[in-house]
Amino acid sequence: MSRALYRGASGIGGKPAAADEAYYDPKEPSENGIGAGGRGARKRHVTAAAVKIGVLVLAAAALVGSVAWAGSLYAGRGAAAAAAAAAAHRGYRRLQEQLVTDLLDIGELAGGGARAKEAEVCPPEYENYVPCYYNVTDAVDASDLGGGVVISYERQCTRDGRVACLVAPPRSYRIPVRWPSGKGFIWKDNVRISGQEFSSGSLFKRMMVEEDQISFPSDAHMADGVEDYAHQIAEMIGLRNEFNFNEAGVRTVLDIECGFGTFGAHLFERDLLTMCIANYEASGSQVQITLERGIPAMIGSFASKQLPYPYLSFDMVHCAKCNIEWDKNEGIFLVEVDRLLRPDGYFVWTSNLNTHRALRDKENQKKWTAVRDFAEGLCWEMLSQQDETIVWKKTNKRDCYSSRKSGPVLCDKSHDPESPYYQPLNPCIAGTRSQRWIPIEHRTTWPSQARLNSTELYIHGVHSEVFAEDTANWDSMVRNYWSLLSPLIFSDHPKRPGDEDPQPPFNMLRNVLDMNAHFGGFNAALLKAGKSVWVMNVVPTNAPNYLPLIFDRGFIGVQHDWCDAFPTYPRTYDMVHADGLLSLEKRQKHRCSTLDIFLEVDRILRPEGWVIIRDTAPLIEAARSVVTQLRWDARILDLDIASDEKLLVCQKPFLRK
Repeated sequence: MSRALYRGASGIGGKPAAADEAYYDPKEPSENGIGAGGRGARKRHVTAAAVKIGVLVLAAAALVGSVAWAGSLYAGRGAAAAAAAAAAHRGYRRLQEQLVTDLLDIGELAGGGARAKEAEVCPPEYENYVPCYYNVTDAVDASDLGGGVVISYERQCTRDGRVACLVAPPRSYRIPVRWPSGKGFIWKDNVRISGQEFSSGSLFKRMMVEEDQISFPSDAHMADGVEDYAHQIAEMIGLRNEFNFNEAGVRTVLDIECGFGTFGAHLFERDLLTMCIANYEASGSQVQITLERGIPAMIGSFASKQLPYPYLSFDMVHCAKCNIEWDKNEGIFLVEVDRLLRPDGYFVWTSNLNTHRALRDKENQKKWTAVRDFAEGLCWEMLSQQDETIVWKKTNKRDCYSSRKSGPVLCDKSHDPESPYYQPLNPCIAGTRSQRWIPIEHRTTWPSQARLNSTELYIHGVHSEVFAEDTANWDSMVRNYWSLLSPLIFSDHPKRPGDEDPQPPFNMLRNVLDMNAHFGGFNAALLKAGKSVWVMNVVPTNAPNYLPLIFDRGFIGVQHDWCDAFPTYPRTYDMVHADGLLSLEKRQKHRCSTLDIFLEVDRILRPEGWVIIRDTAPLIEAARSVVTQLRWDARILDLDIASDEKLLVCQKPFLRK
């Protein structure tokens, strides 16, 4: 049951929505109001116009009075008098803003209560709607579509014909199990499954259905569990066990077609952060189930485009029976793995193809030989092979590439973008000219890695003072969030109606998305505060690109254009945070509307999930009028008497069908 926010004078009711949301201008008239004809409509328009004129007159009078008053104060002598006058002026200006807001509320009532029209709820077939990918509705199975229909795994976004409705959850949807219990089991009806997923014998696709829930067996119930597998990989690298991964410089792992996130869930307990990627799947989605468990994941594929991550970002890339044909297309998929790996990083490949029995077949032997030769051409060293698993290590020596007999060429400067955004796969070796070419053994280990030193910051063009100020700011902001919003959002001991009192470290939040991550300061502050969350740090394509810095801090993230759909399934995040995103989008006019962006946020947000938006007061007021169309509970909070910024806190309701 949704816990509604208090709606006071600065609650939901406010100014009409902007006509062109791309401008974020709260002064624009609404085009979404419900019109009426006849004398009543004309009378209401006249009354509303009179009230608006009154607002302008009062505002002008208040402005003149404040200027005269501030001038008299500044006439005083000394710096103290000037500072006091400035503080008084800011306080008076806040009273003016509140006066205008309240009068506009009155004007809305006098005008007949016209409000922006609420968005409609999508039809049931959109329960698992994922824009930019082929979607199979609930009424149709992929097997019933016939041989002529091909499900596209490629991301293909178009802004024409976008569905402008609220994606509602399935009828039997339940609020997800809180972390860490959710790692072990999830509600069956929260994800779309066909039943075929249960027959898989893969180590990372093991699940059990028990009435209304799906559980994931622990190592205690398996002789060949993931702990043994992780221990094997550690030994192949030359470590004593998986607890030593961090000492070897391994922090971030890209897990290709991760099954149901079992490997990432295990590594999380070892202070490793795993990003799962897999193709869009109509049912039994690896990404959807992994996110439901509270493990990082997103839709992504090895097809024809580069993944939206910087080069030299991951310490390990893992593929366990991931169905990628590494021997195809002249090894271009291995070239993409090489682009993502840091120097001395590891590529772990587990496949039936690697067994002695499989290699008796000449065709399999040909495939295996091709993969081995491609790896040698990339200057990878095969460290070890045990059973089905092979571990390669990327070179840390740039001069290796000049001494090769064959292999891909080095990228020139014009074909070596640090953070490509779904660009075509590049058949050349990237990142060799970068200052970030640093072997993982030479990097600061986690958790000190999150605090970049001055030398590391210099690589990214960031001054130590700026970084320190950003860190202090976010530490303070997260403390303020806890103070202002607890126990609504961040209660360390949450209790839902009918539930028993949970024990620490249960947390209301697990999956968090930061829409404008900048340096990743919000992520760092959450971890510093001891919150059991992971953060998807998103760097907008129209913002300064600090995604490489975020990865170098030991975090994960992605580049994204917020006028397009995010590569995830509906209902996958507990909280969405946006600092300065409205200001950023305001500078890029005519891209897309505020409503378009917020509809996408609503799609990926879980029922009863939270949205925190921090921006300038006028933009927050404009945004408040938009979220009314989404039926979100919302209120505006003042941050600081000396700040022009405000906080918009929203909660998505649980829409029942």
